Amino acid sequence: MNYENILKEIYEEIQPYLEQGHLPDYIPALKNVKADDFAMSLITLDGQEHHIGCCDKKFSIQSISKLFSFTIALDKYKKELYKRVGHEPSGNPFNSLVQLEYEKGIPRNPFINAGAIVTTDSLVSIYKEKTFETILEFIKNSSTCQDLEINEEIYESELAHGFRNFALINMMKSFNNIDNDIDLVIQSYFKQCSIMMNTKQLAKSILFLANHGINPLTNEQVITVSQAKRINSLMLTCGHYDASGDFAFKVGLPGKSGVGGGIIALIPQKMALCVYSPKLNKQGNSLVGTKALELFTTKTGLSIF
Repeated sequence: MNYENILKEIYEEIQPYLEQGHLPDYIPALKNVKADDFAMSLITLDGQEHHIGCCDKKFSIQSISKLFSFTIALDKYKKELYKRVGHEPSGNPFNSLVQLEYEKGIPRNPFINAGAIVTTDSLVSIYKEKTFETILEFIKNSSTCQDLEINEEIYESELAHGFRNFALINMMKSFNNIDNDIDLVIQSYFKQCSIMMNTKQLAKSILFLANHGINPLTNEQVITVSQAKRINSLMLTCGHYDASGDFAFKVGLPGKSGVGGGIIALIPQKMALCVYSPKLNKQGNSLVGTKALELFTTKTGLSIF
């Protein structure tokens, strides 16, 4: 299959959609981007790489980071983790307070904000002040990229304007589902969201999930086959907030989005993909990125269905 030509076709076909969508306004620093940027990267398990657009340009990974913190927490706590965070789709916005109160402080899944805060808290119980460094080191190793760091402006912007996240963590604390100091947990959470990566690096970072838990770049067994299966299934059902069903319907791949405009996706035993376009749809997912992945699975016939 000529992936190079397919990416070129996608690049042409998404052009009209670049005018649609909106930049996130609740984190002011995220608006300081070029609104019509687009990049797409494809990396196969045997090392073939294909890229198009501004694939070297770094952006804030935001909620894509939840995938990595959850992976570490699942590896450490196994099934015990599910006592504190569920594995069901939420059907509500990613920062909803209503469902969290109704369900007594137990988030539906680790890919909504409340769930990611709980998984971060579980890591703070082990790694204390080194929690963020542990998550960052995991991503560096997974992507084989050692020059990753956070954007301080975005981190400070989240810290200054993350009122809803502070509300979520305080509510969960009131239900005894946060064990550690709130400030340490929320700072670790905001820092991981502020990590800067490009589509090449992000595609590399999830190859282990496309390969039964083994990183094909290093041959390291990162997680078990069973854990990779669980994480991939959660990405399919919960990876795109309350648009997860729509993404599964249109794209048909496990994936995880972030309000920084990135989406990662994978085809088990074949490849990892990453797209970037900063304008979002109403559910907080990259509008053009979602369309590009839909076009990819339509043109190639590659999906899990």
